Amino acid sequence: MKGLRLSRAAAGLMRALPAAVLDADHRILLTDVRSVDGQSLTFDGERHEMIVKLVGPDALEVARRLVATLPGTEFAIPGHIVADIAARLMEKDEIYSVSVAIEALTVAD
Repeated sequence: MKGLRLSRAAAGLMRALPAAVLDADHRILLTDVRSVDGQSLTFDGERHEMIVKLVGPDALEVARRLVATLPGTEFAIPGHIVADIAARLMEKDEIYSVSVAIEALTVAD
């Protein structure tokens, strides 16, 4: 499988996500992503929809923490501001994995 193509804002968001809301031990697997350009008279930006998977015996606990803390998190993404971000639990399977849907709006600064 070839790697997913990510815009600079989406790639920056994925790089910043683990450091911003998770312990250093946890890793996030990006399983799906879609970014759509959006412009108005006052800004250029992108709307991102991502699905990430967390794996491990504490995956559900970590996913719940991610969902709870993500909206108030400050992100450092060069050239972009995260104007809005939210997450929701999607599914948990019996082998210690949890999927989380993330929606974000980034704006070029």
